[in-house]
Amino acid sequence: MSDKNTQLRYEKQAEIAKAIGHPLRIAIIDFLRDGEQCVCDIAQHVGSERSNVSRHLSVMVRAGVLECRKEGLNVIYRLKTPCVLDFLSCASRVLTHRAKDSEKLLRAL
Repeated sequence: MSDKNTQLRYEKQAEIAKAIGHPLRIAIIDFLRDGEQCVCDIAQHVGSERSNVSRHLSVMVRAGVLECRKEGLNVIYRLKTPCVLDFLSCASRVLTHRAKDSEKLLRAL
């Protein structure tokens, strides 16, 4: 790594990758692509307990991926950085390429 600023940037980027690197968190991000949602709706959509979902949400808020606001008794979440969806699209393309490569290999056998 070239300098301390570059190293720090890589470390912070790794923190963000870790913050979204869980299947439940990816499901939450995908659900929020259509707009903000309350914790209760997020928990119902992903099929998990509110307390568990809240822990995952707080990780992503700390990482800067999501933001939240209070609305009465509800906490509403939204994507703070919708560009995270680009990363998930890229990951899907990687999966597609891997599947095609595996298919080619199987046909060659």
